[in-house]
Formats: sequence, structure tokens, C-alpha cells
Amino acid sequence: MTKQLAKQATTKKPVQGDGKPMQVIAVNRQAYHDYDVERTVEAGIALAGTEIKSIRAGKVNLRGAYAIGRNGELWLENMHISPYEHGNIHNHDPLRPRKLLLHRREINQLLGKVSQKGMTLIPLKLYLKDGLAKIELGLCRGRKLYDKREAIAERDARREMERALRRR
Repeated sequence: MTKQLAKQATTKKPVQGDGKPMQVIAVNRQAYHDYDVERTVEAGIALAGTEIKSIRAGKVNLRGAYAIGRNGELWLENMHISPYEHGNIHNHDPLRPRKLLLHRREINQLLGKVSQKGMTLIPLKLYLKDGLAKIELGLCRGRKLYDKREAIAERDARREMERALRRR
């Protein structure tokens, strides 16, 4: 009985403020490998027409996406949202830049940090919260090749220790 309770405790889903689980649509696993995440920020996305329907269907790819500041606003570049299959001639462009919705103070803070050498804004997660598409942006610093190898070695060592503990 206690194993079952322990398993339930470790498999928690991300939860909104009111206790409802968030629906995670896409995770940028490559970003966690290539970058060290120093801070995360939740942002809304300005979407057009059928984009939300494609997002709900899970037709999103975050790999290679990044956020950039233009004219005091943040824009998300290179995020691929596939055209909605039941859409009409007014379907959206899959790689169009999308405006990120943040408070002015947050935008200024992030742009100040990004102006430092080696810092960039990378989308880490796309999820639905209260029916709205939100993106988790990470303020990241790029990893060197030897840092990536070190992270892989740590992960493998942790896995081996967990296996040894389970065998006992």
C-alpha cells in the first residue's frame, strides 16, 4: 500500500493556482541539454485564427525557437505551429513571429539580462492554462561541450544509484 502512495506522490502533474492540472503541450528537451536555465518566466502568446486549434491538437515544435526583443516588445521566433488541417485559405504561416505578452517591467528586466554576454531567452514549455496558451521562457546561458558531457555523466550516475537502491 505504501508503494502505491509513494508512486502517486512522485507522479504529480503540474497544477494551476486553483488546483486544476495544466495540460502540457510541448517541452523543449533540447534546451535543457544545450543551456543552463537561470530563471523562468511565464508569458502569454498572441495567436492568430486557427493556431490555438493546432496547439490543442499538439502540432507544435519548440526546437530551435528563441525570443528576441524588438521595439520594446518580445517576439517568439522559429516556433513551428502546423497549419490546422480543417482550416481554410486563411490558415496561418507555421513559422511566423509571435508576440509574447508580458508586463513592461518584466520585458525590460529580461531585455537587460539578455544584453549581457551569453544570455538568451529560450522557450522551455508550451501549455494550456485556463484555456489559454502559455509559454515558459527560460533565461539561459549556453553550455560548453564539456559541460554537456558532465551533465550526461551525472545523470547516468544518478540512474545507476537508483537502480542499485531498487535491487536491494
